[in-house]
Amino acid sequence: MVSEQRMKDAMQAYIDCFNRQDPDAIAALYADDATVEDPVGSPLKVGKPAVAAFYKMAVATGAKLKLAAPIRASHGNSAAMAFDVQLNMPTGEAIIQVIDVMTFNDAGLFTSMRAFWGKSDMVLLKAP
Repeated sequence: MVSEQRMKDAMQAYIDCFNRQDPDAIAALYADDATVEDPVGSPLKVGKPAVAAFYKMAVATGAKLKLAAPIRASHGNSAAMAFDVQLNMPTGEAIIQVIDVMTFNDAGLFTSMRAFWGKSDMVLLKAP
């Protein structure tokens, strides 16, 4: 089983790679057969090519991620983190308040990512 520290380190790497706008490094954190559901309820992205394409699109928005609380591990193979996505939308500067839950394989790679956020979690900070 993957250690708590390895899970926390991988999730911090996810934040760091996203903020560097490095979709290839983000995709490298995932297992070949991983899934991404962002947001939960949207179509599932399955396999590393689909995951990589999703992150190429996501980092191209210029969004930045900022932890809202410490990353949390578990007694199993999952960890979670609460963070804000800071971005510019057509309606102005905004944040999306998100909780991501990742599961891991024994090699410490993500096997799934589920992003929990809804329309009420999008907050407009200032209009353009």
